Amino acid sequence: MFFSRTKTTLPTADEALPGRTEQWFPLSEKHRALDAPLVTDEVPEGHQVALFGLGCFWGAEEIFWQVPGVWSTSVGYAGGQTPHPSYEEVCSGRTGHTEAVRVVYDPSQVSYADLVATFYEVHDPTQGMRQGNDTGTQYRSAIYYETPEQERVAHEVTERYQPELAKRGYGPITTEIRPAAETPYYYAEDHHQQYLLKNPFGYRCHSATGISVPRD
Repeated sequence: MFFSRTKTTLPTADEALPGRTEQWFPLSEKHRALDAPLVTDEVPEGHQVALFGLGCFWGAEEIFWQVPGVWSTSVGYAGGQTPHPSYEEVCSGRTGHTEAVRVVYDPSQVSYADLVATFYEVHDPTQGMRQGNDTGTQYRSAIYYETPEQERVAHEVTERYQPELAKRGYGPITTEIRPAAETPYYYAEDHHQQYLLKNPFGYRCHSATGISVPRD
């Protein structure tokens, strides 16, 4: 993600770009790493969706598609105001979106709490509008919950993790926790999907704290 911007303030509704009425690019039918479709607007029975923002979505998606119990993943844009934004527009800081990973998983194989713990352990959730050298609103940490149970778990894991970070000199967690219903998810362009499978030596953000989330 070498198109980082220094804009670290979310745009107002008047400042946000107008966007589009519909998706203007095609997406692959199949996930390149998993035996599943890429577009998962229809979720299989018994499966659930988790939506996270944790910096550059290339490396973030690679982590989640390797988690046992994850059925499919995709990358896109969430938390913003501009409908159907492009990657360049998101990077401008004028859409309000964060780069997001949509995870479809089987809760009988992996719990939402474990996914949230993984989310926290693979980035630094105390950095505000950046991750490492990637600076901008599109790199902010976020959890967009789908259900009241996911909301409860997200807050519970967050509260459990904060003291562990504080012990090691980190500041408050800045992760944005909001209902997914407030923020439509827009798929990113096809070349961003499973990017690191196609480009194994591509960019990965390495800003994790190295601190584990305490498990019950």
